[in-house]
Amino acid sequence: MPIPSSVAFPGGALPLSGGFVVSWSRPPSAMLRAAAGRFLGRADALAGRVMPVADRPADPASAPVPLRIEAGQDAGWLTTRAKEDYRLEVGPGGVTLTADGPDGVVHGLATLAQLIGRDENGPKIDFATIADHPRFAWRGIMIDTSRHFVTVETIKRQIDAMEMLKLNVLHLHLSDGTGFRVESRVLPELTAKGSHGQYYTQRQIRDLVAYAADRGIRVVPEFDVPGHALALLLAHPELAAQSPVDPEPKNKNTAALDPTLPATLRLVRRLYGEMGRLFPDAYFHSGGDEVDPGEWMKNPKIAAWMKDHGYATPQALQAAFTAQVQKILAGQGKIMVGWDEVSEAAIPSDVVVDVWRSSKFIASATEGRHPVIVSAGYYLDLLQPAGQHYLVDPYDPAANGITRAQADRMLQKGARPDLVAAFLKEPAPPPLTEQQKSYVLGGEAPLWAELVTDEMLDARIWPRAAAIAERFWSPAAVRDVDDMYRRLAVVNSELQITGLQGEANRWRMAARLSPGTVDPVMVLASATVPLRNYNMNRYVGRHGHRLDEIGEVASPDPAQAQRFSILVARYVAGDHSVVPALRRQLAVWCDNDAAFAPVAHVRGLSEALVTSSHLAVIARAGLKALDGRRTLSAPEKAIFDQEDAAINGSADVSGTSAGAALPPAGLMIAVEPAVRRLLAP
Repeated sequence: MPIPSSVAFPGGALPLSGGFVVSWSRPPSAMLRAAAGRFLGRADALAGRVMPVADRPADPASAPVPLRIEAGQDAGWLTTRAKEDYRLEVGPGGVTLTADGPDGVVHGLATLAQLIGRDENGPKIDFATIADHPRFAWRGIMIDTSRHFVTVETIKRQIDAMEMLKLNVLHLHLSDGTGFRVESRVLPELTAKGSHGQYYTQRQIRDLVAYAADRGIRVVPEFDVPGHALALLLAHPELAAQSPVDPEPKNKNTAALDPTLPATLRLVRRLYGEMGRLFPDAYFHSGGDEVDPGEWMKNPKIAAWMKDHGYATPQALQAAFTAQVQKILAGQGKIMVGWDEVSEAAIPSDVVVDVWRSSKFIASATEGRHPVIVSAGYYLDLLQPAGQHYLVDPYDPAANGITRAQADRMLQKGARPDLVAAFLKEPAPPPLTEQQKSYVLGGEAPLWAELVTDEMLDARIWPRAAAIAERFWSPAAVRDVDDMYRRLAVVNSELQITGLQGEANRWRMAARLSPGTVDPVMVLASATVPLRNYNMNRYVGRHGHRLDEIGEVASPDPAQAQRFSILVARYVAGDHSVVPALRRQLAVWCDNDAAFAPVAHVRGLSEALVTSSHLAVIARAGLKALDGRRTLSAPEKAIFDQEDAAINGSADVSGTSAGAALPPAGLMIAVEPAVRRLLAP
């Protein structure tokens, strides 16, 4: 994963108990030597060789596998023009990796690591012939470090995982209403007043950029203007569209800069100039999303200025501001990226449009010959399952206008309800022409961090981002969801073995809630998912904005529940060989309530007592269905209907209005639909 462009497995394997020995067709660069070293470390971990080499017992029969690398040179390395193709041959004589540039070597080594397996004879590597290249040049993840600060160590873990899945852009959201996260020496007041003491030093940023570059990953910074500006305005209140600046507003996302003040552009020029030197990538993200029109229109001076200068709407004013920001960045040698709001009026054609709302904006931006990055359909903070993201193609991420989840986010950020409703009713645009497709650079998977702490980040990104990585890399025809989930489980294990802490941190969070009796918590989490589509935000908001609950332990896409659903599908199709596996899993869930109830006497678990009881009822009904007893009692039917309503309501934002009831603990029983299928005649 991602599935290569061309792959053949002729059968056979090489024993790998002796590891690899690497040789090069030409002297490697320091970057390539480091890449080979990381591969050898990962290969040892995956093969189970955990002892240092010097301590291993001698075994003359365990000769190392030859790994020959032929690497070309690439002047476009670390750009959108990089040569990423590679060829891989694994046969009786060893392994040959041929690549046109260093990026291809990194990708080929990532694939080679996934060929490592184990059988009764120990570690092995399967024979294979692979020729591979990416579908899109821009394959990214966006991490919001403003709403919840993320340590450098945590970001580096994501970079390592990105390398293994062939993702090549890390987009860091570094300023917002909640915090400004980079040390500024030109404008030190931004760090002093806007960071709340949590920020990256310039030395840390340089180290992080170099760390990513060593793995073929570009780092694109985002410093959001003119909206989402509270952290900036704490240092420069004189630039605020609305005065005085409230340092603790109810909504920290709405404060905006005054675009009519020359001092605003001077601030942007100085800030972007300094940050552009820290982040050497050609692209620089300036934000531009979710500007609340009221911030400008309720200011008499701004309204008068707009009238005097012929700007009839806030969108027209923002377009003019965007054009000025683009000139600043161009003068500093940067290509501007902005969220799709920047494309709603005339802007320079070389501005890259990051589409977060719908295919409407892909169509309009590519018609205007703007390069496009597609984020719509890949929002990890929506807590949707991997299979849902997997079926979204960057050329057509949404069927009709904006999605309801995106509409909900817009309303939360203060957008006008009538405009949101208009977007929801818009018909889907026609398919992109081939010329329009040529402007789509690729896509990104954003993770906004309102409900994501440093401890939770690994599990909120992975393994779902691996499925999205396949969508960005592999041919469009690769769309088998069940096969994706089969491989995703293996890939997730490999990610945890080689350094990710998602599963370990989930266990730690559960252990903090229930010291010494973690299993009942983890079993309940294996069958449940947190509320989706920002309904979890509502739940947390109604419970005092508390985190540290079982909802943070629960995965958006639990592997056990997914495997169970696949087994049920096989059973319904007539494959009764899966019955023993279904019974075992249902029995675990059925019996867990008796174990969970005694430990659920603390805040964070007690809210889930009802969920645990409902899971036991649903699992017991599944066991009876396998015995041919498919009739539910009235109380059982009420529980099934309640859980079904929660799932359907969370899938459609309109189903859970601001005042609607939300499930206990913010959890839904993910296996209810599958058990319901067992009950069908």
